[in-house]
Amino acid sequence: MAVTALKRKPEPDLQPERKTYHATMLVTRAEEWCVEAESPEEARELLAQGLGHRCHLGERLQFEVESVEN
Repeated sequence: MAVTALKRKPEPDLQPERKTYHATMLVTRAEEWCVEAESPEEARELLAQGLGHRCHLGERLQFEVESVEN
């Protein structure tokens, strides 16, 4: 009994070719900031002036896609 090996043609790719797109997004995030102060009122004032430092990055609350580029 003779056996013949046949080359199989590749099946056509049914999924479309994927491309990479870049987006500009506006992200709202809750961050924890720390400042040294003598009272909560003083801490609020210092933080409102932009003083202090970020303790933890926080979690994303909302995002909105502004534009998508090819």
